[in-house]
Amino acid sequence: PLVQAMQAALLSRQVLHVDETPVSMLSPGKGKTHRAYLWSYCTTAYDPIAAVVFDFADSRAGKHAREFLGFDDERPELGWRGTLVCDDYSGYKALFPKGVTEAGCLAHARRKFFDLWANHKSGIAEEAIKLFARLYEIEAALKDLDPDERRRCRQQDAKTAAETLHRWLIGHRLKVPDGSAIARAIDYSLSRWAALTRYIDTGDLPADNNRVENLIRPIALGRSNWLFAGSLRAGKRAANIMSLLHTARINGHDPHAYLKDVLERLPTHPANRIEELLPYNWQPPSLAN
Repeated sequence: PLVQAMQAALLSRQVLHVDETPVSMLSPGKGKTHRAYLWSYCTTAYDPIAAVVFDFADSRAGKHAREFLGFDDERPELGWRGTLVCDDYSGYKALFPKGVTEAGCLAHARRKFFDLWANHKSGIAEEAIKLFARLYEIEAALKDLDPDERRRCRQQDAKTAAETLHRWLIGHRLKVPDGSAIARAIDYSLSRWAALTRYIDTGDLPADNNRVENLIRPIALGRSNWLFAGSLRAGKRAANIMSLLHTARINGHDPHAYLKDVLERLPTHPANRIEELLPYNWQPPSLAN
């Protein structure tokens, strides 16, 4: 019930991050594993609620994102309608005709140029990195502003910097051969330009998807320890536990202390007050009393 309540709280927000990472799952009766996925959904750094919910699934199919967000093919009026910050993975594409707004990840676009510079010392890529850096310098100065002021400053400064980058991308695309690595990097940004710059027109959107990527990183590191999920049911159970522990951690709580207290209180806690036990609302016993 705790994770279900936290998922419901997520689906009441207007902006969410999403990402997915592969994990191994044991195939029943075969004695070997196959690739499953842990999908991650979280609130933005601008949201007063800091929460992340993991959803374990046996594949990377886009249907898993649609199901988590409450879409039902038989009842198209259902489902979350908000802005989803994500990468260019095709599994998210079916959400956008249903009323979900796409916001791109500026870091993904920048990373394609950074890899070219790091691996090949590409001068063109270095120029692009400097233009992306200007957008990030502007964002760093706006992180503590309220949404209205952040939007005003983005319109004043980030819009100009983005237009400069856009002109650079168009100009250099004409100079590089089709199919080259630099052409592919430029094409990625140009093809996703509307999504990549959507944050500039509002004050409550982040510029990239780094928040959820950072939250999912401990899971990727932990794979070397727990190796695989024993079944789909076990994977889902683990995802629920990780949702509670990671949300407790990002809210500044000791995860062990949080889980111990909540498990002791949960059997007698009123169901209509379950929100009190969610990590971002929870108070240690010494403070609660």
